[in-house]
Amino acid sequence: MLDEDTDTLATEAAADPMAERWVQRAALTGVAGLLTACATPGGQRLQRPGQQYSRAQTPEEAARFLLQAQFSASDSEIAAVQNSSYADWLAQQFDAPRGQTGWDWLNQRGYGQIDNSTRYFDHFYPGDYMVWNQLMTAPDAVRKRLALALSEFFVVSLTGLDFAWRSHAMAHYWDTLAQHALGNFRTLLEEVTLNPAMGHYLNTKGNQKENAATGRVPDENYAREVMQLFTIGLVQLNPDGSEKTGANGQRLETYTQSDVTQLARVFTGYDFDQRNNVVTPFDPEGKRRVGNTNFARQRMVFTPNRHSELAAHFLGITIPAKTSGGEALKLALDTLFQHPNVGPFFGKQMIQRLVTSNPSPAYVARVAAAFADNGSGERGDLRAVFAAILLDDEARSPAGLTDPRFGRLREPMLRLVQWGRTFGVSSAQGGWKIGDLSNPATQLGQSPLRSPSVFNFFRPGYVPPATQMAAAGASAPEFQIVTESSVAGYINYLQGVVRNGIYVNDPDLPNNVSNSKNPKAGFDIKASYTAELALASDAKALVARLNLLLCAGQLPAALQARMVAALNATPLTTASPPDKRLDRVAAAVLLTMAAPQYLVQK
Repeated sequence: MLDEDTDTLATEAAADPMAERWVQRAALTGVAGLLTACATPGGQRLQRPGQQYSRAQTPEEAARFLLQAQFSASDSEIAAVQNSSYADWLAQQFDAPRGQTGWDWLNQRGYGQIDNSTRYFDHFYPGDYMVWNQLMTAPDAVRKRLALALSEFFVVSLTGLDFAWRSHAMAHYWDTLAQHALGNFRTLLEEVTLNPAMGHYLNTKGNQKENAATGRVPDENYAREVMQLFTIGLVQLNPDGSEKTGANGQRLETYTQSDVTQLARVFTGYDFDQRNNVVTPFDPEGKRRVGNTNFARQRMVFTPNRHSELAAHFLGITIPAKTSGGEALKLALDTLFQHPNVGPFFGKQMIQRLVTSNPSPAYVARVAAAFADNGSGERGDLRAVFAAILLDDEARSPAGLTDPRFGRLREPMLRLVQWGRTFGVSSAQGGWKIGDLSNPATQLGQSPLRSPSVFNFFRPGYVPPATQMAAAGASAPEFQIVTESSVAGYINYLQGVVRNGIYVNDPDLPNNVSNSKNPKAGFDIKASYTAELALASDAKALVARLNLLLCAGQLPAALQARMVAALNATPLTTASPPDKRLDRVAAAVLLTMAAPQYLVQK
């Protein structure tokens, strides 16, 4: 690796508390030295009145917009944004056809087959392969980026599913988020509520009415989380996201335990829909029988005699006794959807996932207003909400580049996806066998659809202790998963992946085996670096390209100069062999992806 001292990096990061925090973590593990060394009608509908920044004047502005709206920025995409308005480009992406679903990809790879030797119905890993393939290759990148943000709000984790065909259920849940990411929040809320993966994850599946004889009461898990996490939150909010307080200055809670208990009655009577189940004996003796995958993509079915007939009083409304299950569900979800908290509660968290951890109250209020009314009287229009987030002056203004409170730490899984999309990563055998990368010591410390709990990987209000951010009262959610181990683990993992790719034991087989004699074993998933290899002999041009595509031009000139000098310390010419050229490209990519100005996205 290329060695440098840490002083310059720390100086360059000091003006930015988020970047400084990363350097502090890195220094604790002795890797700070490594870090341094190393206009259509659709567009008109999306544009909100008064927005000043409607077009990208430079490639850097275009790249910055792209890196918020999707996973990566390419030369052609930068040109497309510059040749259009932000709103027009976004409208085109919103209207783009959906790519292949995760469900169809699993079946195409044979993961729906029932076989005693593979037992796909019992395994998690097809779900991991599915979502990495979706994130790395799907043509509808904006939709998939929004689906990933939604997956960190309406959380279901593959880790928490322990029933047959769990990977198919997770694929359908992912597809549901992608399908409705640009629809209406109310529709999405209902689809999430009745989804079989969510039903299992938060115990709606099999939830039954009260029974006085046995002491059974309805399970309260989903009733609590649908309020706390998916709609209204714990505290009453003003339209700008600030907390309401009572006469004594205390925060006003949005609901009580009684609300949870009463609402839980609504979510009784649901279970997996097995009406089209076809059971297959699969072992030689026929002792075990496995059903098909159909239930995993069907809404949960309702059984009336398992549903509570008691009245439900919550959030100021009453659902009368003996109300039918369908009508009770509609009344409950309508009540949650219409609550004034939903716009600012949901909107602020989506801003945090896409743009900045600390949006101003005015920014939150503008997004909440778009949630309340898309301009045509519709509440909950997600196109309007996401457009309001990405097109807002606070997101587009260059002032954010120098504001120490603006920006967000890039999540590790987003860094890997950006690397893959930016540099033409492909899977030679088409298997995309990237597994769970949650280990912070040896991998990314994060993996998509693998949250450790329903509370996501990190809390939206997390404040790193003993930092400038804490002193300023600023939140930085992603820093909750930054540890001494994860800093070193990320660098070490990335070092091998960037240079060589991802090693796969049996890339030609769908099942997860470890056959060391397989002649196709090797680095099946790797980058092409076509344009970068062509620039390898010109270190300055190479660094400039990486600065644009990965950082939207935000690497300081002094740091770029040091990177160029470090790369030139190993001479290279146009006649140098391919391995040496790849060495330089990989070193330049690693240095860029380890820089604080990359890790903190502005």
